[in-house]
Amino acid sequence: MAKVVMPQLGESVAEGTIGKWLKQPGDHVAKDEPLLEVITDKVNAEVPSPFEGVLEKILVEEGATVPHDAEIAIIAAAGGDAEAAPKPEATAPTAPQQPAEAVAPKAAPAPAEPAAAAPAEPAAIHEAAARPMVPVMDTTTHPAPNGTSSQAVVAGSAADTGHGDPNARMTPAVRMLLREHGLSPELIEGTGHGGRITREDVMRFVEQAASAGGATRGGAAAGAQPAAVSSVPQARPSAPAPAPSPAPAAPSPTPAAASSPASAAPAAAAVPAATTSVRWESGQDEILVPLNQMRRGIANQMTKAAAVPTAFSTFEVDVTAVAKLRSAQGEAYKSREGVGLSYLPFVIKAVVEALHSSPDLNAHYTDEGLLRKRRINIGVAIAVENGLIVPVIHDADQLSINGINRAIQDLSARARANRLRIEDLQGGTFTVDNTGWFGSQLTVPILNVPEVCILTTEAVTKRPVVRETPDGDVIAIRSMMNLVAGYDHRATDGAQIGRFVNDVICWLEAVGPDMPIY
Repeated sequence: MAKVVMPQLGESVAEGTIGKWLKQPGDHVAKDEPLLEVITDKVNAEVPSPFEGVLEKILVEEGATVPHDAEIAIIAAAGGDAEAAPKPEATAPTAPQQPAEAVAPKAAPAPAEPAAAAPAEPAAIHEAAARPMVPVMDTTTHPAPNGTSSQAVVAGSAADTGHGDPNARMTPAVRMLLREHGLSPELIEGTGHGGRITREDVMRFVEQAASAGGATRGGAAAGAQPAAVSSVPQARPSAPAPAPSPAPAAPSPTPAAASSPASAAPAAAAVPAATTSVRWESGQDEILVPLNQMRRGIANQMTKAAAVPTAFSTFEVDVTAVAKLRSAQGEAYKSREGVGLSYLPFVIKAVVEALHSSPDLNAHYTDEGLLRKRRINIGVAIAVENGLIVPVIHDADQLSINGINRAIQDLSARARANRLRIEDLQGGTFTVDNTGWFGSQLTVPILNVPEVCILTTEAVTKRPVVRETPDGDVIAIRSMMNLVAGYDHRATDGAQIGRFVNDVICWLEAVGPDMPIY
């Protein structure tokens, strides 16, 4: 007999909730076959079986929350007793070192995304995505069972005001099924444990809606269908993402977007658009909006970060050379790769090069000392539908600018589709944040503890700058960007941060027209 334990679901995640057991006692389980679904504030993930055997006993029921390393099941290993099962996280190693282009295949946005045809730029945090962040109902036509369409679903559900929980839990597969039919969680009442929405709930709703839609089209009330559709608020895409588009499904870039570092970011980070308007009852002055699981996780992590003595330094960098390179190669790159080229991969490339000379910043702080990390794994803050998440580009120093660009797009797409894997959230050593996409000029970033440094990129703006020439000082129009470094003052000091950021600045300002992208 061997025991299965709850995996470590992220360095800052101490516990997980059993969402659903995919196998039952007596079932045969193959090695690496999905055994159960686990839910955390960061990701919903399937946990593979660490070895082959028969599921003997389930120790933790669905809906229960347990800390990592807690025993959750017993499996009778094939061929007799087995030693203690290896921890599930060991079966999901962090991404191996690979060439820049290796990430590209995963970068393509999911075909179900309405705006996938127009890729967006890779943005780190809060990138404006073409896909609405909090859709109430997508009325565009999507394939549905038995030839029905989402138009029929809308028509059929017009009479159903929706009794579901907009924050209901569900597996990634169910979430994808909702998108395929243009549905939102609040329309469906979950029958799973703790109100979870199951696949059966979705298919039942679709079938009922299709039947109702057919009746409507067949009767005199056929004209009511358009009204039903219009009565349901349609999700509207947020502002188009900037020029380059490493992130999935982002709208075409706009001139304004192209001027912002985040504008170059992928449709990865979209700021949630305004949700449906609040309905106030007579005499009601306030409404309590419960925290969802992700927001609670963010609150816990921010509370930890607030206990760290953090200092901040602001720097200015001239990215005119980067802007010229993007302008010169942007169209050719986009036609070749299918995505735009943003400022963000240039910044990340400069960061990983600078970290080689500042190893104490590629580290975690512990009470015993500074734990330096050999691998350079860059976390990229991405805004998603219900909060903020920081997936990791593993071995970023092994990637080209194109590889980093595609990695950002891939992570952004999967973060928005709730398809991140456990390993995507593990192993971060340094975080790059991109708040400039919305025009920010000065942001005070919060450390992603236990990391000791975070760098925020602000908006790229053209402004007059004094430059020295052989004939004297002149005023020139340059593309300028602010960089803000936040750092754990227990682990490092301003002088070390100054040297590090100046290395980043020197790399960016040394970019030339022949800088290799691949």
